[in-house]
Amino acid sequence: MPNNLPRRSAPEDTKRQSTYPIEPLFLQRWSPRAFHARPMPLTDLHTLLEAARWAPSAHNLQPWHFIVSRRGDAHWQHHLELLHPFNAAWASQASALLFLVSQAITSAHGDEPPQPSRTHSFDAGAAWAQLALQATALGYQAHAMAGIDFDRAPQALGIPDTHRLEIAVAIGRQAPADQLPPALRRRELPSVRRPLEEMVSTGVFNSPQAGSQGEPA
Repeated sequence: MPNNLPRRSAPEDTKRQSTYPIEPLFLQRWSPRAFHARPMPLTDLHTLLEAARWAPSAHNLQPWHFIVSRRGDAHWQHHLELLHPFNAAWASQASALLFLVSQAITSAHGDEPPQPSRTHSFDAGAAWAQLALQATALGYQAHAMAGIDFDRAPQALGIPDTHRLEIAVAIGRQAPADQLPPALRRRELPSVRRPLEEMVSTGVFNSPQAGSQGEPA
């Protein structure tokens, strides 16, 4: 692909640079594990959820649902215990924890019987992305994680059989990496991305063999 447009960079400390011009917010958003153990104002949390509310979805069904706890509330410890211990150790310093749920069985039209949705996870992912970007815009970072006890969590969270637990999200203000254990400090850097040419093809699918880039962030 030709590249004769000016690049845009995130702030210097992120070391990220886009190949084509995009809003810096997309480069500033990443997934740290070091958070300041501070409460989050409820108004800020509502702003993040409001951004997610305006995500696009098939038939405008908005099949996502967020189960929320804030640091120190009656649900906080219970939610931490539903994460894998590795995630719970660093997420315990966050300001809010969310579990993102999508409605897998739904009716696209009022008179039709409920049926499996093809897009519930896709739509919920759009809501997550908007929440994460709004978090960055407010000076927070949001880290999504699949390290959940999926055997226990759906029942513990009261999720009905028509819904699917997608992901957990820790949100907080980023703290210095030196508060993390040494093994995690080395990983506390914004990741890069594969070249655009490896993700896009014209006409038919054509994916070049690419090496692993490590875990997404």
